[in-house]
Amino acid sequence: MSQTISASDWATERGKKWRDQLSGMEAMIHPVTAPLVDALALDMPLRIADIGCGGGGPTLAISRLAAAGSAVHGIDISPDLIEMAQARANTASGEIAFHVANVESASPPCAPYDRLASRFGIMFFDNPPVAFSNLASWLVPGGRIAFAVWGPPANNPWMTSFREAASQVVDVPPPDPNAPGPFRYAGEDTLLGLLADAGFDDLEVQHWRDTIPLAGGLPAGKTADFALQSFSIGDALAEADEAVLAAVRHLLIQRYAEHERDGAVHMDAHVHIVTGVRTA
Repeated sequence: MSQTISASDWATERGKKWRDQLSGMEAMIHPVTAPLVDALALDMPLRIADIGCGGGGPTLAISRLAAAGSAVHGIDISPDLIEMAQARANTASGEIAFHVANVESASPPCAPYDRLASRFGIMFFDNPPVAFSNLASWLVPGGRIAFAVWGPPANNPWMTSFREAASQVVDVPPPDPNAPGPFRYAGEDTLLGLLADAGFDDLEVQHWRDTIPLAGGLPAGKTADFALQSFSIGDALAEADEAVLAAVRHLLIQRYAEHERDGAVHMDAHVHIVTGVRTA
């Protein structure tokens, strides 16, 4: 059982699973969107790329808040997610487009971007130094980045509670902190070093701490079902027998019920919002 999720996983099965659970996943992490967009400093018409845009939620939010005349592009490795994002863009105003691309190898755009954003889309690169160096080449000199990544596991019980519950029933090996995965940059120094080596400076980290509505705001039982269907540990439990799944679900419901209020489970989250500029 592992939480390692590579770029190729997102291009195939993981992307399809995110698409199938898009409404709940986007509603769950939506609270991070506003501080991320604020960190972009959208103070004039700009060309903006949203890296790892998923189903297009953050891209559409950026487009709504960007200055008139801005162009906003969503980039993701998953064809399934980009297809859904393109369908949503048909009802959006402004210049917005979506593209399937692997940012580790994709050519720079015809015209460079002024801003690069990412809401949890940069933790899964197979080769981070190559990916970040390529992204730097997509920006104008002095262009700004704002990337959101998850903070330490201990500060994100909304995610670790699943692993803890599963470990009471089956063997759950510890995740490799250096492998692709949600907590790859929980220690922000690793990401800051990679970005500095890629050609970014004026790097800063803002710490966002609040609660998020699991599954978008469902009660404990339905949240447990959502977690089993959506979270990466649930993938590893897919082949488990019914007794194991029932035991994990029971433990999850117990944990989630402790955080349920007004019919919705809310749990603590900690996010690093990393900003910087491409070296002029």
